[in-house]
Amino acid sequence: MNLENIEAFVHIIHYGSFNKAAEVLYLSQPSVTARIQSLERDLNCKLFDRLGKGVQITEEGKRFLPYAQQILMTYQKGKLHISHNKSLPEELRIGCTTSVSNYTIPELIPRLKQQLPNIHYRLTTGTTDDILAKVVNNEVDIGFVRNVNHPNLQSIKFYEDPIRLYVYEGHPFLMKNNLSIEDIASQPLVFFECGSLDWLRVHRIFESLDRPPNIQFLTDNSETAKKLVIQKAGISFLPSLSVKEETRDGRLVPIWMTETEDISLQTNIVSSHGKHRSILESILELGKDLFTP
Repeated sequence: MNLENIEAFVHIIHYGSFNKAAEVLYLSQPSVTARIQSLERDLNCKLFDRLGKGVQITEEGKRFLPYAQQILMTYQKGKLHISHNKSLPEELRIGCTTSVSNYTIPELIPRLKQQLPNIHYRLTTGTTDDILAKVVNNEVDIGFVRNVNHPNLQSIKFYEDPIRLYVYEGHPFLMKNNLSIEDIASQPLVFFECGSLDWLRVHRIFESLDRPPNIQFLTDNSETAKKLVIQKAGISFLPSLSVKEETRDGRLVPIWMTETEDISLQTNIVSSHGKHRSILESILELGKDLFTP
């Protein structure tokens, strides 16, 4: 059975006439008629009844239509798949911040590998500024960075990671309602700094106090911060993704505060304009399932 004959059949139904179908397919009307006649011989049935200048699909044609549409759809999907794979690189170079490397990449890449099995992945970590420079200089293909914009790159929001106050298992706050800022400020605090403007908002929570918060430990590493909390050295404001496993196991417990409800860290994907579009679309789609709160 000829695919072009099926295409002519579906076009006639869609446009309502042999003439219009011929125009869209860049064929003469006799050519379209010949294709339908050939298809009718293959199917051993009549597909159209002519009504003056118009046509009407027969009952046999109606029964065949969904199969014809499915055949064309399958063919188009196959063409897109082949075209898509031809445009994909053999190696995808990914640059990311340390937190993305620790908490996002291990969940994202295995699923991306399932969709794009023929690609090899090279991962590089660094600061947001480091990764931006590597993308600009074509040292990496895409970068996962904080919420930034660069004149030479496209920057797309990937996900937001809420910042919450976390305490260790058995902490007295778990037995107390209506915590005040003074209560939190008096506790030994482990402060995780990542250089983001959102962390300045955490600092501002304590601005109205007469005394500064009791910061005992200051670190730029979230793994260090959460382990200090687990060891009961203090409590800490941390991104939720960094403590996902510990929260599930009950080793760390989030404390609800109105002051932190709208504070989060935003991660963006950066790349050169117009490059790796299909890969970016796959990553963004996966992100909806993996990192939507």
